Amino acid sequence: MSVKRFLSALVLLWPCLMICAADVEVSAVDTTVSRTKSYNPLRWIGRYFKESNKHSDRAFDFGLLIGPSYTAATSAGLGGMASGLYSWDRCDSTLQKSNVSLFGNASLKGMFVIGLKGNNYLPKDKYRFNYVLMFYTFPSTFWGVGYKNGSNDETKSDYGRIKIQFNPTFLFRVAENVYLGPVVDIEWLNSFDFDNDELLEGADKSVFSVGAGLDFTYDSRDFSLNASRGNYLKVEQMFFASGFGNDQAFSYTDVTYSAYRRVWKGCIAAMELHGMFNYGDVPWTMMASSGTGGRLRGYFEGRYRDKNIMEGQVELRQRVKKRHGIAIWGALGNVFPDFNHIYFDEILPNFGVGYRWEFKPRINIRLDLGFTKDSPNFVFNVNEAF
Repeated sequence: MSVKRFLSALVLLWPCLMICAADVEVSAVDTTVSRTKSYNPLRWIGRYFKESNKHSDRAFDFGLLIGPSYTAATSAGLGGMASGLYSWDRCDSTLQKSNVSLFGNASLKGMFVIGLKGNNYLPKDKYRFNYVLMFYTFPSTFWGVGYKNGSNDETKSDYGRIKIQFNPTFLFRVAENVYLGPVVDIEWLNSFDFDNDELLEGADKSVFSVGAGLDFTYDSRDFSLNASRGNYLKVEQMFFASGFGNDQAFSYTDVTYSAYRRVWKGCIAAMELHGMFNYGDVPWTMMASSGTGGRLRGYFEGRYRDKNIMEGQVELRQRVKKRHGIAIWGALGNVFPDFNHIYFDEILPNFGVGYRWEFKPRINIRLDLGFTKDSPNFVFNVNEAF
């Protein structure tokens, strides 16, 4: 990563970090006198961030966050998120809080994204309803399919893309901590202005995919957005049949396992294993890719892509003082066309260090610096990576 890019990211992030760390003293004043004082927006912002994690008992704990963002794929930008934490049964202290967030982002590279996502834990946790609705457009880069193409900067191609996705899941509890239910995934991606069309090898630039399947989940985590204990296993089997209107028929199996343990005071050890395995005529837009889902942080999203991926990461999360914390992680990944073509020298290494600041109770803003086989990159986001 160039010094210019590093300084640009730091300059953008510094005001936000200073606001987050501000310790504004608010003194009691006479209401008559306070009305005559001029409004100070910086003082209000400092007080808002200082007190943002002190209202966990509200029926709907609303939060608003506006600040810089940065990833290798999108460059530096400005993002905003309105979020809410709530419970479907406030009398049940064991029920996880549900969450909803409306988010948007725009970057110097020309990226624009707006979306809505949420996780709902219904009374007695008998049902769960999760959803993602998202629209985004931004210039990107395509290296082609396979590890060798991803490693070759000489053949990469810049292009533009527009994507719309709707992905709802409804789960029924079938046993303690065990859930099963249907999943729907609707995606449309239109790509254009390729510098090198040959990398597509004749594949369509516009792909519409409609899939349906089943989600099996075992979940004993205490809090899904930032677990301190428990285990999580998710197996998702999806089918994109020609009968659904797909030009290319395929299916995939997506498996995730993660575990969380306390190791000493203020420190959580977290680990995750993930595999995505595609079968059939998979569109290039739906292939397994590096740098997605909070995994292989620092890799350019989609630089390494193929029909399958296996990846794992281990992270230590340490609270340092009050609302401040740090994290370190190490990870490995591998993209491959089939199980006969998995090679040790094509492993994607990844490690990094991050800063954490508690915006809401157990809701962290994170700034990660991830090192990859290509170049280090920043990731600035909300919530833990996994």
